[in-house]
Amino acid sequence: MQVQEHDAADEPASRQVSAFLGRSREQIAQRWADAALFRTVFTVSRDEAVEAGKAVVDALAEVAGSGRLEDIAAPGFEGVRDQLGRMASSRARTGLNPAQIADEVAALREPAVALLRDGYADPADAQAGDAVVALTVLMGTLRLVVMERALSAGEELIERQRQQLLEVATPVVKLWEGTVAVPLIGTLDSARSQVVMENLLDAIVAQRARFAILDITGVPTVDSLVAQHLMKTVAAARLMGAECIVSGIRPAIAQTIVHLGIDLGSVLTRATLADALAYAITQHDAEGSSRAAAGASPQ
Repeated sequence: MQVQEHDAADEPASRQVSAFLGRSREQIAQRWADAALFRTVFTVSRDEAVEAGKAVVDALAEVAGSGRLEDIAAPGFEGVRDQLGRMASSRARTGLNPAQIADEVAALREPAVALLRDGYADPADAQAGDAVVALTVLMGTLRLVVMERALSAGEELIERQRQQLLEVATPVVKLWEGTVAVPLIGTLDSARSQVVMENLLDAIVAQRARFAILDITGVPTVDSLVAQHLMKTVAAARLMGAECIVSGIRPAIAQTIVHLGIDLGSVLTRATLADALAYAITQHDAEGSSRAAAGASPQ
């Protein structure tokens, strides 16, 4: 059955493709629902896959109507960009690499092209050929959009995992009643220092800690940047009402600090974590004794 009038031979191929997509929306979506990209993502029901396919067809029709067949930033893609990203992410979670996901998107072209050719009395004439080329270009752009969203989602996942690793690498430990500690291991950069500060301040509030210990035994080197981060963390802890103690300053690090001219005079330091804990316990007991004595004194 012919679904395309040929008295519009002068109509641009992109407009022909847009009109075709509008007419064939249901048929294309039905065929796409059986394609791997849709079938394996929308597993609740086939109708769900069909509706998702219709949304993509509508977007392609809008892009074709605008004539921006090769523009991944065409407004028509905005409505389905997130959906395409979720689909790509879903396939990536099953173990597919970007090239395999791209192949699944490319597989959507053939069913649409076959329907387009069926709309011409002579699929070999020039007008049909131009329309097929335009649709092929449009489907190639769709493939790029999916890959862009897949890469963006991958970067977001990597960033979330990096943040989670930072948090795991900077645990706050309750050592004693009113005393918490952060054992630092590895390089202390700006991003990790921010996580250290946030986690420590949260722990001070949650534990109602009076003393906070930053143990840098596992930090290989201390330069001016690391020292600055430590100073900021100490200052923030003080603002929260906790006395901050830096422990684990080895002889080599002490010499480096002196050589760099870094002033840690306002920071309470101890050689080891055990020394810092002993100091905190002693101070805690002393404060408790003082409060008890004050409470027992005659009025």
